[in-house]
Amino acid sequence: MKLAKRNYRKEYDKFQSSRKEKKNRAGRNKNRRKYLKLGLVKKGDGNDIHHKGDKLKVMKASKNRGIPEKSRLKGSKRK
Repeated sequence: MKLAKRNYRKEYDKFQSSRKEKKNRAGRNKNRRKYLKLGLVKKGDGNDIHHKGDKLKVMKASKNRGIPEKSRLKGSKRK
């Protein structure tokens, strides 16, 4: 079975360029800049700003990106 080639342009147009997603991304960037100004993170230091709701904390990128999404856990009804 041959997989269809991904159309990245179509994915961008559908999701990343939506008003809602642009607003979310701008908020994440604003928080990153705030933490840079406070000196809690630096460019290239390997840290991410972990966000859950309104709570923010500095976390190693490898650990933050390794957290499984609830939708991918065993027993999830969402697909």
